[in-house]
Formats: sequence, structure tokens, C-alpha cells
Amino acid sequence: MNRRNIRQAGGRQRRSAKSGESQSVLSRLTDQESSLVLHTLLERHQPLSEEAEKLATEIVSAPSCEDIASAVADAVTSLDIQDLGGRAGATRWGYTEPSEAAWQLLEETVEVFLADMKRRAELGLTDVAITICRGIIAGLYKARRTPSDGPLGWAPDFPAEEAGHAVAEVLRAIPDESREAIHARLVDAFTADVPDWAEMLTRVASEEG
Repeated sequence: MNRRNIRQAGGRQRRSAKSGESQSVLSRLTDQESSLVLHTLLERHQPLSEEAEKLATEIVSAPSCEDIASAVADAVTSLDIQDLGGRAGATRWGYTEPSEAAWQLLEETVEVFLADMKRRAELGLTDVAITICRGIIAGLYKARRTPSDGPLGWAPDFPAEEAGHAVAEVLRAIPDESREAIHARLVDAFTADVPDWAEMLTRVASEEG
């Protein structure tokens, strides 16, 4: 192959590479840029917007009580003594008691699930929010008797108190007009899901409802 042919072949390869790059722009967008593309498409194509709304509702309505309970129990019981050691003891801000550090770690771990629960409630997905609440409570109930030398061992009252907090939070996030009906559903669920906590959680629900 002479030099001209070599240059021509090289040019074709470069053009091919550039074409491949242009085709991959969408896959290289940042989250913010991808969001902008999506919103622009939805604004320009109303039928697509309706389909996207339906799909979004299906996605955020997906979790099961059992899956959430397992995730919460795993998250809480997986914290170990090393996690606690990173928070407890002397720091440049002072001294943190192991029990206080344990509560902080456990609260941060469950907050992820609580935030998702409140988000669903604020979107009007009340049934999903209640499912998540029940899952959080069931997961904490499962974790309460798990032997642990980590945060859970230093905060044995955390599961019950956090379960009460979850009940209060979901009821606060639900509109007033729906609260009475949700209160009744939760009370029925307590007896079935967490019998040892049923009385305590019913009292919390009554204070919020």
C-alpha cells in the first residue's frame, strides 16, 4: 500500500472513530444532562410524557414489605465494632460515649428508608408509604434479638424506639383527611407483624392520629 492509500485509510479510520464517538454521546452524559434530555423529550412529546408518568408510578410503587424488612434488618445488624470505633471515644470535638455513637450510626442507617417512605407519602403513594413503614418496623423487630458487639449491642432500645419514630413520621407525612383510615390500618398491622410492640406502637399512632 502506497503512502496516499495509507493516509486515506487512516482518514477513514478517524472518521469512523468520530462517528462512533457521536453515537456514544448519550451514554456519556452526566446525570444532570440526562435529566435535561429526558425533560426536553417529555415536553415535546405529550404521549411519551403520559407513558413516562405511568412507568415512574410503577417504579416507585414496587417495594414489598418483606424485601424492605430484610434490607433494614441486614443494614442494622451488619454494623460492627469497627464502625462503632470510628465514632466513639475521644475526638477533637470532645468525647463521644459508645452508646451515643451507636445511636447516631443506627439512626443514619435507617434514615435512608425513612426518607424513601416520606417521599412516597408526599407523592400521594400512601399505600406504598405504609408498606415501607411496615417493612421498616418488621426489619427492626427482626434485628432486635440479633447478638451484636457493634452499635446494636450498645443501643438495645433502638429498634423499638425507631419503630415508634417510623410510625410518627409516616402519619405526619400523610394528609390529614387520610390519617384516620391509615391509623386504623397500621394498628391492625401491628398485631400481625410485631405483636410484642403492638401496644406501644398503637399508642404512638394514637398520639399522631
